[in-house]
Amino acid sequence: MQSKIRRKNFPVRPPSRIRRDPVRVPTEAELKQAELNKREREKWRTAGGLALFGVGIAAAAVAIGAVTYSHYDPAEAAAKAARFRQCYTGIGDNCVLDGDTIYVQREKVEIAGIEAPLIKGAECGDERSRGITAAVRLADLLNGGQVTVGDPITDQHGRVVRKVDVDGKDVGKAMISAGVVRTYSGEKHDYCR
Repeated sequence: MQSKIRRKNFPVRPPSRIRRDPVRVPTEAELKQAELNKREREKWRTAGGLALFGVGIAAAAVAIGAVTYSHYDPAEAAAKAARFRQCYTGIGDNCVLDGDTIYVQREKVEIAGIEAPLIKGAECGDERSRGITAAVRLADLLNGGQVTVGDPITDQHGRVVRKVDVDGKDVGKAMISAGVVRTYSGEKHDYCR
């Protein structure tokens, strides 16, 4: 007896997706050309990146220039440069060293007729404290108007000094009136007593 084998109908399979073409190896000339093309693309990318960076820097410079220019006031800049600060800050050409010594355009000026307590080289804390008070008062006075510095003279005690005025008023007399300095008598006053 023969048995009947029943066959099932299987669906037809589509052709395989696996590439059946042989792998092609590029020639030496093709490899060189591919390398040249790669280098050319890298050059253009680099040039493009540099150009973009340059444009960004230029735009930032223009923006900063516009903001700075719009806020710049020459009169205000000149006024700030002429202000007197304390010399220990190291800012500017004009500064107050102590209660009777200033720098005007980086030139040392001893103010005529006064003696102030020392800050640097003070013999005690009280003298230093008084010296700081005198220096602060002098800076405030000098920043209160137009400063005029006279020609150098030798006073009766042999010091080379200059008369300093603010709006026509004697700075030495104003400092004595404020009680922060003394009239110079030729002898150093002891501020520690």
